Amino acid sequence: MSTPTTIAVRMYNVGFGDAFTVTVRHADQTWRMLVDCGVHSQGRVRPIRESVQAIIADLTAAAADHHPHLDVIVATHHHADHISGFACDEWAGVAVDEVWVPFVEDPDDADARRIRGGQADAADGLAALIGKLGNGLSASVEQALDFAVNSQGNAAATDRLLGRNKKGFASAHRVRYLPGKDKADNTIEVERVGLVAHILGPPRDERFLARMNPPAKQTWPVVRAVASPESAETCDKPANLFNPRYFAQDGLPLELTQAKDQLKLEELLDHEDRLLRAAAILENAVNNTSVFFVLDISGTRLLFPGDAQQGAWDHVLADAHNAALLSDLAFYKVGHHGSHNATPREFVETDWKTKGYAMVPFGLVERWARTIPKQSLLNALRNHHHTVIRADEPPRAVPGSVAVHGDLWTEVTLTA
Repeated sequence: MSTPTTIAVRMYNVGFGDAFTVTVRHADQTWRMLVDCGVHSQGRVRPIRESVQAIIADLTAAAADHHPHLDVIVATHHHADHISGFACDEWAGVAVDEVWVPFVEDPDDADARRIRGGQADAADGLAALIGKLGNGLSASVEQALDFAVNSQGNAAATDRLLGRNKKGFASAHRVRYLPGKDKADNTIEVERVGLVAHILGPPRDERFLARMNPPAKQTWPVVRAVASPESAETCDKPANLFNPRYFAQDGLPLELTQAKDQLKLEELLDHEDRLLRAAAILENAVNNTSVFFVLDISGTRLLFPGDAQQGAWDHVLADAHNAALLSDLAFYKVGHHGSHNATPREFVETDWKTKGYAMVPFGLVERWARTIPKQSLLNALRNHHHTVIRADEPPRAVPGSVAVHGDLWTEVTLTA
């Protein structure tokens, strides 16, 4: 008789954000992954530091030597609701072997620098524009600002993940920028527990990358606000967006002063809907750079798409091999907290053919209360015989299958 393998997927209830651990046990071997750790500033259930401390406490309790350890951390993309928790200094006490990030973070990749730099400039520029409006922002402009803040680089968290500026973990770690240009780099095997990770996105194909570009200049101006390497972000308090060093003496961002005639700044600032549209486009562009991957443990498959939106999904489903992987899933991390454009209808209604669990990392953000999560999506998942578990609505425990720890986490256990 073969030795069974168990897979435990734990969803931490951080609020409007993602934090998942995957623990694979086979015989005397254990392998652990953390997928994201962050929360949106307007959707916290608790301070992100408390969630970080809970995760590390669980890792410590599970370790035979009581030294917390992760084989892999995946930071799917640089939105705050996915990585802000890594700014917390508690991570300096956790040993980590590898960190996986999207290729757009690779400083040695010219395409990555172009995409990543454009997104950073766009986020900083949008924040600078909104800063010029002063206090008393309308609801739509506040939402645009939220999008801009969420899309900024989150430098303190990124420094730890990439091992920069004297930040890191308890051990030196390898960084993988995924997917790699060599296809062989995108199938990662862990033989000791019978696991294969298939990295399916984000796409490198220019046809799909074009959908991730930040807004064009004619839509809203791009203003570079270069962050200081000494910026002191913390995991619970973001850095000041409107530092005086970003502005010229007349109160306008330096590059904006030089370009305002061409960009028709005054006209743009009088059109709040254009600001919000531009911010939403940027939000989607960053989402589409998510690491999109399947974990296959002896035939039991788990899908983590980050917040990939339609363009990234199109790229994955256009490939027959990838589509086959997604047809037979035991688990799906529902993309972008259950929004309307992060889980294709064809995936739910046609492509995913087996029963499975669908976990929804969600916490209420008031302004999106009517649109996220998309109720018709959740209904469709249930109608196709999947078990939907929301972070904000812990289910009843099912011995051997579903475990619940108050409002802190919910865990499903699978057998391969």
